[in-house]
Amino acid sequence: MKRSFNKIIDSEIPVLVDFHADWCGPCKMLDPILKQVKDELGETVKIVKIDVDKNQRIAAKFKVRGIPTILLFKKRKQVWRQSGVLQKNDLVKVVKSFQ
Repeated sequence: MKRSFNKIIDSEIPVLVDFHADWCGPCKMLDPILKQVKDELGETVKIVKIDVDKNQRIAAKFKVRGIPTILLFKKRKQVWRQSGVLQKNDLVKVVKSFQ
């Protein structure tokens, strides 16, 4: 997964990575919000979901302590990070600031 993860975040367009787990209530609340963000921004953003239970090494590498945690990457570099549930407009604004 590490090699493919690096390939995913090595992108000219911003990549929003949602670290989540199936058992996490707030993570489930974030799902429709991320869909709205994708619907609004379309091809100008990639959204990737990483299950922390199945990808513990990646979660540990990025020091994900609580979920949901959202990281934004551009050209393999982490440019933004936030834990908790965010609203669609806040996420859209963050992504647009790195386009």
